[in-house]
Amino acid sequence: MKNKLNSSKLFIDGKWVEPELDQYFNNINPTSQKTFRSIADATGTDVNDAITAASKAQEAWAALPPTTRADFFYKAAELFKLREEHFVNTLIEETGSTLGKAMYECSIIPLAFCEAAALTTRPNGEILPSNVPGKVNTIIRQPLGVVGAISPWNFPLYLSLRSFIYAIALGNTALLKPSEDSPLTGGLMIAELLEDAGFPRGVINVITCSRDNVKRLADQMIEDPRIDCISFTGSTAVGRQISIACAQRFKRVMLEMGGKNPIIILADADLNYAVDVAFFGAFLHQGQICMSADKIIVPRSLYALFVEKFTSKVRNFSPMDPHSEYAVIGPIINDRQLKRIHYLVSEAKKDGAVIQTGGNIEGPFYQPTVITDITPDMEIYRDEIFGPVALIIPVDSEEEAINIANDTPYGLTAAIVSGDTHHASIMALKIDSGMVHINDSTVHDEPHCPFGGMKDSGGIGKWGGTGAIEAFTAQRWISTQQVKRAYPF
Repeated sequence: MKNKLNSSKLFIDGKWVEPELDQYFNNINPTSQKTFRSIADATGTDVNDAITAASKAQEAWAALPPTTRADFFYKAAELFKLREEHFVNTLIEETGSTLGKAMYECSIIPLAFCEAAALTTRPNGEILPSNVPGKVNTIIRQPLGVVGAISPWNFPLYLSLRSFIYAIALGNTALLKPSEDSPLTGGLMIAELLEDAGFPRGVINVITCSRDNVKRLADQMIEDPRIDCISFTGSTAVGRQISIACAQRFKRVMLEMGGKNPIIILADADLNYAVDVAFFGAFLHQGQICMSADKIIVPRSLYALFVEKFTSKVRNFSPMDPHSEYAVIGPIINDRQLKRIHYLVSEAKKDGAVIQTGGNIEGPFYQPTVITDITPDMEIYRDEIFGPVALIIPVDSEEEAINIANDTPYGLTAAIVSGDTHHASIMALKIDSGMVHINDSTVHDEPHCPFGGMKDSGGIGKWGGTGAIEAFTAQRWISTQQVKRAYPF
């Protein structure tokens, strides 16, 4: 494999280029807390160059036959399989992913490429009847143009790819700005992969920048009229700002943001299975996933036994170097997030919550933590934790369980564990979330399914095949009067 990434340049118009001011920032390994790569710190000029390249390439890219476009994605999928081990190792190094989490993330990538390839030949129009004799109404969909993608650090490879891959399959071009915490796996390695798969120049451009420059460059992407859509995955606070800024410019926006995701365990559930579902949902990638389960809602009749079993399981998993094949709980991405998690836990404890296990910082790690005796006035009850912390809440009825599940401004995903899937499916309709998984974890995604939330989790757009067509194409109506029409004057 080529070794272009040692220089950590920007990828603009099919070329690896130095940043305008020749400035770089440190990419920190969250486990060792040491710098393992210097990354190019882009300027506004670099962003302008990338937008220019994407704009220039878009028309020719969209004009390619769909099967020709599809071939690039199939080639990328095959190349990725050959490089998967390198991606896994870099995810561990750059983001503190455990081996299992990194392999799980990488397993989705070929599926995403194949789903993107399939989009190139999806139906993109329809014929509608007319009340006017001799008229044919044709509804077509055309690519928006250039998509500006802003992606997060927690599942950087998949979420970065998802942020633009379906858009370019539909004939758009893209500028990707990955998180400053994951510039390699979230951006530069993807650019290298697509370059080697033969994607034409300018179709995908990647710019990286330090935390100090994120807002300025993101604002530039939003303000530039040559970018037709902003695709954002990240926090609700930032997503709200982006949504307002795009609305002021009548610019299309695609949002997927945070969650306060519940798992409802019903009285007829297999308790041991419920413990496994809840553990996976709460602690995969140290809870640093928008889909992570924050609230585990349990019938009071099962509460004491569930707390005992769940806490016992959690105590078996200590924080560990993510390179170990036995690691489940790896490091927190940075000190800011580590301190925020501990603040939420400490404040809850002060307010009367009971820490069943965990509750402390260990170097770059946070102990897997189980908390009971939570009340709605506590900050940890309301706010997304984004760390290895699970809240267990008892209820006296299914109605109360639904009310607690919905008692949040978020609405991304939820889960129900039950021995009666028909009854659970009826309950699922009452939960205010974009996705509900019955007898499975809150953490679940399939590239062809409509992924997205409600309320403050981002009810703007859905990922997945049909959702991507809605998000990244413009619908147009072209009517043809096939016989002369009689006008009244």
